[in-house]
Amino acid sequence: MPIVSTDLRLTDRLGAWKARWGIGRMSYLVPPGLYAVGFPGPEDPVVVTANYKMSYDLVRRELSRRSAWLLVLETFGINVWCAAGKGTFGTDEIVRRLKKTELATVVKHRTLILPILGAPGVAAHLVARRTGFSVRYATIRAADLPEYLDNGMVTTPAMRQLTFTARERLILTPIELVAAGRWAVPVMVLFAVLSAFSGGGFSFSTLVHPVVLCAGTVLVGAVAAPVLLPWLPGRSFAVKGAVAGGCWAALLVWAGWGTTGWLDAAALFLAVTAVSSFLTLNFTGSTPFTSRSGVKKEMRLALPVMAVSLLVGIFLWIAGRLA
Repeated sequence: MPIVSTDLRLTDRLGAWKARWGIGRMSYLVPPGLYAVGFPGPEDPVVVTANYKMSYDLVRRELSRRSAWLLVLETFGINVWCAAGKGTFGTDEIVRRLKKTELATVVKHRTLILPILGAPGVAAHLVARRTGFSVRYATIRAADLPEYLDNGMVTTPAMRQLTFTARERLILTPIELVAAGRWAVPVMVLFAVLSAFSGGGFSFSTLVHPVVLCAGTVLVGAVAAPVLLPWLPGRSFAVKGAVAGGCWAALLVWAGWGTTGWLDAAALFLAVTAVSSFLTLNFTGSTPFTSRSGVKKEMRLALPVMAVSLLVGIFLWIAGRLA
């Protein structure tokens, strides 16, 4: 039986930082199975989590200075909430893992403690029918686990409240930046080359303008808009991103940054608004504000508008070069 430490080492913190930036994200996992925290006995609680290492680390850290069993499900390196939506943190996997670990021979009680965010993937009555173990949904945040365990496994209203503060939103933006950078950097280079040829050669402005324009647009759509999410108008993420991008474009036009006429100004406004809107729409996958059906509906409505806006912007920019 593996005995795990509740202290996070520098390598654990570095691994979490790398995962935030999308470095080795899909291989950041631990083997599924049953782990011992402290020196648990047959009466100690069984806490269930995913095998995404960041989730695993957060849970084991909160079990510091106590004894418990940690049942890690095979979610293929996906966190609890997303895995519940995909079905990997679900009824069948719980039943499978209970049988493989022979948990019924390890503990005398028949209670599993699950995170509330795992509920969408688990049918508690089926788990009980197939294994004899009852399911108790504890808390949303791992940080509330100690209080939950110390208070006789009673979930308070605060433990059920899902927060999504500006800090929590900001933590999720690095991986959005990395994803956007994969296409933004080549576009920036292409834009600089085209600007140089159309303007008669390379200069400070032909190099700096595309960098500021592209980098600024990515930061607005992938960072500023998510952080400002509650204060941007509208319910649609695409609209919120368009508003943020429109403000950035208006600032660039007002400053005369890379624009030499109305065609350039119109092109910049349409293209920047479309790209910023797209980046903010991507953030829906990181939020608790949306549903799968809602995102699909928004994509059907917003993506064609973004595509037309971007294409018209490119056309106007080319027209401005030829005028």
